[in-house]
Amino acid sequence: MSMKVRSLLLLAALLSPFAVEAQLVTSMKINEVLVINEDNFVDDYGKRHAWVELFNSSAGTVNIAGCFLTNDKSNPRMYPIPKGDVLTRIPPQQHILFWANGDPGRGTFYTNFILDPDKDNYIAFYDADGLTLVDEITIPAGQFPDISFGRIIDGKEDWAQLTKVTPSTNNLTLDSNEKIDNFKRNDAFGIGMTLCAMGVVFLGLILLYLCFKQSARISVSAGKRRAEKAAKAESVEAAPVLQSSDLSGEVLAAIATALHELEEDTHDMENTVLTINKVTRNYSPWSSKIYTLRETPKKR
Repeated sequence: MSMKVRSLLLLAALLSPFAVEAQLVTSMKINEVLVINEDNFVDDYGKRHAWVELFNSSAGTVNIAGCFLTNDKSNPRMYPIPKGDVLTRIPPQQHILFWANGDPGRGTFYTNFILDPDKDNYIAFYDADGLTLVDEITIPAGQFPDISFGRIIDGKEDWAQLTKVTPSTNNLTLDSNEKIDNFKRNDAFGIGMTLCAMGVVFLGLILLYLCFKQSARISVSAGKRRAEKAAKAESVEAAPVLQSSDLSGEVLAAIATALHELEEDTHDMENTVLTINKVTRNYSPWSSKIYTLRETPKKR
């Protein structure tokens, strides 16, 4: 890359911020004007003057230093905005206020002209070359005290008298709630809202009741089906019942004997216990003398 090309690129980079700012100056709009200030906004000195509001309608910061404000079509350079004041850099969608008091010695934002409440007031904003008209407006005569003349919506075309004066802020402000206002018009006592709220609550409760009832029915049905399946499985797995015709005589005799012993309570309770019952007769062969171990001595 040659030295000449590098120099041109460097120069373009240095001048680009100024070019952007010069381009963005065209987005500045005269936004609101108050001609008669009797009981309205005061300046930094506590004084009331007519004022002119500018609005940056772009998405970038605009530096209006070196531009011009005027109230005379034949003199576009009536009031040059001083350079070197950081407040002349207007952020995007923000406002700046100029006091039309005819005394620029008060500061950057005090013009050298005033507004006449008895006639039409022409106001224009020019670019830094003093030739390019950025915006202009003629305020009709007969303005009322403390009622400004401005755009209905910031930066838009339509103008009107604004009973709510808004210096350094949006012209259109929302100080009411449309839904609340609608309720006030159509349901002043809140009866409709109450009924609607109660209806929603009861409808929710009914839906919950139906859901729980249906889920309970489904659970009960599922439990019954599981119980029936379990019963069928047990009946299939159970051993077949024997019929008396399938048993032999010996088996039947053994069962009858066991039942008889159970009813007479004569069987042994345990296999290691011997059951001995006392006989009804007194004689026992065990006490007979013939079974003694030795003979009885004979008498001589």
